[in-house]
Amino acid sequence: MNEALKELLDLLDLEQIELDIFRGRSPEERIQRVFGGQVAAQALVAAGRTVPSDRDVHSLHAYFIRPGDPSIPIVFNVERVRDGRSFTTRRVVAIQHGKAIFTMSASFHIFEDGIAHQSAVMPDVPAPETLPRFQDRMLELVGDEPGWQEWLTRERPIDARYASPLTWEAYKDPSLRSPENNVWFRCDAALPDDRLLHVVLAAYASDYTLVDTVLLAHGLSWGAQNVMGASLDHAMWFHRPFRADEWVLYAQESPWSGGARGLARGQMFTASGDLVVSVVQEAMIRITKS
Repeated sequence: MNEALKELLDLLDLEQIELDIFRGRSPEERIQRVFGGQVAAQALVAAGRTVPSDRDVHSLHAYFIRPGDPSIPIVFNVERVRDGRSFTTRRVVAIQHGKAIFTMSASFHIFEDGIAHQSAVMPDVPAPETLPRFQDRMLELVGDEPGWQEWLTRERPIDARYASPLTWEAYKDPSLRSPENNVWFRCDAALPDDRLLHVVLAAYASDYTLVDTVLLAHGLSWGAQNVMGASLDHAMWFHRPFRADEWVLYAQESPWSGGARGLARGQMFTASGDLVVSVVQEAMIRITKS
């Protein structure tokens, strides 16, 4: 297990400071705001720690309200909205500087037998083992440009393999623009058999590339132009158990953008083609003047 994954698992191990109140931190990075996937994953950990172990999260709905400050801790207040016979509902508010930066409602469900079907079909893409790592592919594109070497050569907690063009590639070649984006990901180390942990890691990874799908449709890329963006809201539905230390295909598309906002949808499939997670996110995207 590399140090980046160890650090992420440590970030997700929140400190409980009072009943239903937890404290998390951010990695020591020279960045201006907290990564949205991090605060969403930590909020889900906080909610999950107040729920009986026989119930798994089946959905979450979240809003990103203010940029998070990575230099100070984040306090997560959990409200026990409902404890029913089959479903448990929690609301989490993440607070910094006395103000809410993020809110999330999460619902948990006991296992029940019932009708089942899957109409979604996993895209036919190359196997992850045949694809280069994201950072290796980016190094070929921008490795000689100032400021990229340190960021691209550092360890990462998630191994991502793109089966679609990178936004930087579409920026340089307009023929590669597409509203679809397929990315394999996994944590490259064996993880404990903790169902909540695997769900939390998928929530973390879900925010990595989804907004990129909107940019890919327009040949835009972070760092290549004057693009400003921020996640506005994020929803996930967890359909069946899966492991984040095994390859998952994140099939993403952007059906719409306009009014300085963009919508993206994603489906996560196991390597065998089982649909395990559905995701929808809207983001603010602005093109600023030079």
